Amino acid sequence: MKVKLAKSFGFCFGVKRAIKIAEQNQGGATLGALIHNQKEIDRLREDYGVRLAKSIEEIAPNDRVIVRTHGIPKNELASLKSQDISVTDATCPYVTKPQKIVEQMSEEGYQVVIFGDITHPEVKSVMSYAKEPAWVVGSIQELEEYKIPKKVALVSQTTKQREKFFQIAQYLMHHSYEARIFNTICNATFQNQDSAKELAQEVDIMIVVGGLTSSNTKQLFEICKRFCPDSYLIEDEKGLELEWFADKEICGITAGASTPDWIIQKVKSSIEAI
Repeated sequence: MKVKLAKSFGFCFGVKRAIKIAEQNQGGATLGALIHNQKEIDRLREDYGVRLAKSIEEIAPNDRVIVRTHGIPKNELASLKSQDISVTDATCPYVTKPQKIVEQMSEEGYQVVIFGDITHPEVKSVMSYAKEPAWVVGSIQELEEYKIPKKVALVSQTTKQREKFFQIAQYLMHHSYEARIFNTICNATFQNQDSAKELAQEVDIMIVVGGLTSSNTKQLFEICKRFCPDSYLIEDEKGLELEWFADKEICGITAGASTPDWIIQKVKSSIEAI
């Protein structure tokens, strides 16, 4: 069986930056999971002593705090900085961008609309910058429940699909007097999704590697499943099932933006050994 890797996959710029920051702050504490990959978080804890604090209450006065890639709510960041605590902000620049946009648009009187998952930490951090409550929607159907005002501003969770974002943008443009559209989906997401779509159409089976709680990994899996019905989402090589590969000639592999190379290589080697 032939194994092919997607042209673009794995660690994005923001994740690489955050991992480097964590490694340079040995013994530090991340406020919330640094990235959505438990295996890499375990490695940082074991090799660099980087521990996980689930809330501000778990932060000690002498702690060195690392703000996760997805960012944290504005009030929590202000609270940390007001105390005698060393804070290193590892928020991805692609996340701080919509934070600033939301803050500015809200101050200028626009109703902020965020295309994303309201339970995702990135969305929680972005919506906290709105002066008035932001609307968080995942589809046009959810948007139809609102009465659209004259002035709206749209941003997106960085890992969402472009097609759905453009659909929501078009709806807002048709139902408002003034719509400000900010495409805040990051370049790495574009590249990974396009590469996954291309490869999924060439193979018999598609393996998507990444954290089960990772939004961008779920998006990749959804895309692959659309073009290759025999697509599977796993966290590491232990998730592989032998029967998946029966009578398959070409296997494709892609990975989420929080998936380290060492996990991807283990998956690839395990498949090649079948």
